[in-house]
Amino acid sequence: MPDDATERSAAPLTILIGCDTFSPDVNGAASFARQLAVGMVQRGHRVEVVAPAPTGVRAGTYREHHGGVEFTVHRLYSWRWLPHPWLRFALPWRAKANARRIVDAVKPGVIHFQSHIVIGRGLAMVAKERGIRLIGTNHVMPENIVQHVRILPRRTLDWLVRVQWRDAGRWFGAADAVTSPTRRSADYLEHNTGLRGTHAISNGIVLGNYRQDFTPRERNRIVFLGRIDEEKHVDELVHAVARLDPALDVEVDILGDGDQRAAVRQLVEKLGLADRIRVPGKVSYDVLRETLTRASVFAMPSTAELQSITTMEAMASALPVVAADAVALPHLVQNGVNGYLYTPHDVRALADRLTDVLTAPWEEQERMKRASLAKVQVHDLEHALDAFEAIYRGLDIPDPVTD
Repeated sequence: MPDDATERSAAPLTILIGCDTFSPDVNGAASFARQLAVGMVQRGHRVEVVAPAPTGVRAGTYREHHGGVEFTVHRLYSWRWLPHPWLRFALPWRAKANARRIVDAVKPGVIHFQSHIVIGRGLAMVAKERGIRLIGTNHVMPENIVQHVRILPRRTLDWLVRVQWRDAGRWFGAADAVTSPTRRSADYLEHNTGLRGTHAISNGIVLGNYRQDFTPRERNRIVFLGRIDEEKHVDELVHAVARLDPALDVEVDILGDGDQRAAVRQLVEKLGLADRIRVPGKVSYDVLRETLTRASVFAMPSTAELQSITTMEAMASALPVVAADAVALPHLVQNGVNGYLYTPHDVRALADRLTDVLTAPWEEQERMKRASLAKVQVHDLEHALDAFEAIYRGLDIPDPVTD
């Protein structure tokens, strides 16, 4: 007969996931929380999510369908963050009361918050009151948040960043376990908060969802996928494309939405590149995957990636990657192996590295494509789910390899 420890390790869990951003929002944190919830439901656990109510949805408790499964989502009354085109936040002064109400209804065995901003802090307070196991995952760089309040003086913005990091240290410090998507992002969190022992666990992707094409390309195609916000520096990609040799006959797809999309489209028009660069906004998942499959190279000029799910999607589609040498991107891109890194904001270097890929013999491009596909294997979602399932149960296991 199995012993008590074996039975506990096999018993289904009741997991409450708290998110300041969740589907239908499109960003790395929302995507991770959604696929984490889906994956845990598929493993037989009961999962409920707390998130702000999106625009056009009344606050309330709903059964929602995500990724082919159904689970309960508690949608909290929210206000739109006015400097941002779509971001909404639950009311901070209601965070603890909302958390108490939902925890009393759900009775979770473990609470997992995805940021400390509003919903996470409320859940953390209640988890500590009730003795519920608490896990925190950081997807946030305060430096990015303050970009949306540029009306304040620089010194005030710097002070706000320091306050946010202190706040993060307080609430993540209350957790029984803390995670971040890569070792570099975990080290960054620890450097700014003084925390120790942060687990590096990849956000993960479902590798089987992506298709690879190892046949030579009829035309050079560059693709960017992600939020088109200031910290992504998509304008630098547009300027780099303007520097490319016209003989390369480059076609560019910039997929995604954000507060800089209109400005990027205007820049494309200004530089006379409308016949070469498309900025269609958010596209369907099928179009996204098809665009990645037929591309020649993926470009990521962002300097704010704690992991970059979209770069992993490109690698799963067997694309060479040209990326800024910043934050977590060097964990994914190895110079000369599956693409190239360049000094952030160096537009000439970005253009040169794109040229290096596009002018390489096909055998070299194919080698880089296969290297990308090989390097992304450690980021399969099942590895992440295994790790989080163990952490939820309080088991001591080594972190999965993320680099």
